[in-house]
Amino acid sequence: MGGFFGTISKSACATDLFYGTDYNSHLGTRRGGMATNDEGVFKRSIHNLENSYFRTRFESQLDKFTGNSGIGVISDTDPQPIFVHSHLGKYAIVTVAKVNNLVTLEKELLEQGCHFTELSSGSINQTELIALLISQGKDFVEGIENVYNKVEGSCSMLLLTEDGLIAARDKYGRTPVLVGHKEDAYAVSSEPCSFPNLGYELEYNVGPGEIVKLTADKMTQLRAPNKKMKVCSFLWVYYGYPVSDYEGVNVDAVRYASGMAMGKKDTVEADFVSGIPDSGIGMGLGYAEGKGIPYRRAIVKYTPTWPRSFTPANQSVRDLVARMKLIPNRHLLNGKRVIFCDDSIVRGTQLRDNVNILYSYGAKEVHMRVGCPPILYSCPFLGFSASKSSLELIARRIVKELEGDDTKDLDKYAETDSDQYNNLVDCIRKKLNITTLRFNTVEDLIASIGLPKECVCTHCYDGSKDD
Repeated sequence: MGGFFGTISKSACATDLFYGTDYNSHLGTRRGGMATNDEGVFKRSIHNLENSYFRTRFESQLDKFTGNSGIGVISDTDPQPIFVHSHLGKYAIVTVAKVNNLVTLEKELLEQGCHFTELSSGSINQTELIALLISQGKDFVEGIENVYNKVEGSCSMLLLTEDGLIAARDKYGRTPVLVGHKEDAYAVSSEPCSFPNLGYELEYNVGPGEIVKLTADKMTQLRAPNKKMKVCSFLWVYYGYPVSDYEGVNVDAVRYASGMAMGKKDTVEADFVSGIPDSGIGMGLGYAEGKGIPYRRAIVKYTPTWPRSFTPANQSVRDLVARMKLIPNRHLLNGKRVIFCDDSIVRGTQLRDNVNILYSYGAKEVHMRVGCPPILYSCPFLGFSASKSSLELIARRIVKELEGDDTKDLDKYAETDSDQYNNLVDCIRKKLNITTLRFNTVEDLIASIGLPKECVCTHCYDGSKDD
């Protein structure tokens, strides 16, 4: 998916920029970049993160980033930031975006006489395309609205201009953009967990389609927010950091509440509950309280060399990392009936391997409780999953096995407790060799988040659209 951070201050910004961007590392896998403005002189650096960490790539370069304002990004897409010099002035831009109509927009811009200079893997850089769309406006607001009107998918962005920062949230607010403040400085980030240790207080949630400008002294609204919002529910399930709040709703509190709701309803007998690190821990703690049985750490993540932020883009390497960084505790598992809480089941390959390992360590029964409903649709709005095709999803593969067509009766398979839904869950259970399997329902997930259903995107579970 990706995340960005920007800051503007009355003093040097490099330290805040470096650490603030790093606090977004769990959101992206491929590249990191930073840019600063020092009295009109822009400086930039971009590094590949697929085999390393943001900190190790950028720490030795901090002296290079002079100036009082800057932007940084952890990108799941193309190299960023991009530098632009247009009739709007000089600026740098980073985006968190998924542009589904990239080819169409590329053709349209080329026919208008525009040209592209940033290429990535043989294709155009989507952030440069977004910059070209912005530069078609008479000012930054009109240019960003042009992006909102033309991009199919989603786009939040952060611009470093000659006189400030401009932050713009996706028109449906699918990804969060938050503003922090401390004396003589403002910051904006995809992740509010970047604020506390840098001394910022969370001051404002940028609304869907809203555009704000930041200087060291103040925040100014350039465009009012749209009324309609579709913030991604998967932020609370997996991507969001436990201490972060989006729309005033804390990530760990949602996971805890959804786990408690499942635990109160569950009739299965077990010896204890264990969360699969990291995203399953909050849910596991809530489930244990709701169920009234102990929570134990039957699986522990080896943090010294496998932090959560290291998530390779290559699937085979990702599977290896998932196996290597989680260490089961044989002493706790041997002969026990254990309920494991996890965030989601996407392809199922990692979970199947983990379940087999748990049995090999002596687990008598392995019960899985999952923090979101079965994922039946690839996300057309965000790159939250590496799945490029719906048939990479275990739920869709099973629908095809059952129906001969992976698109048949999907609404019934998404309907909680329908015959098709229950059959789907049981088929997943058998394929993964799980004693019992339960998924959180859409209804309980929305209740745990606490926002109106119409404000939360649940497309990957039920195929719901914007209109």
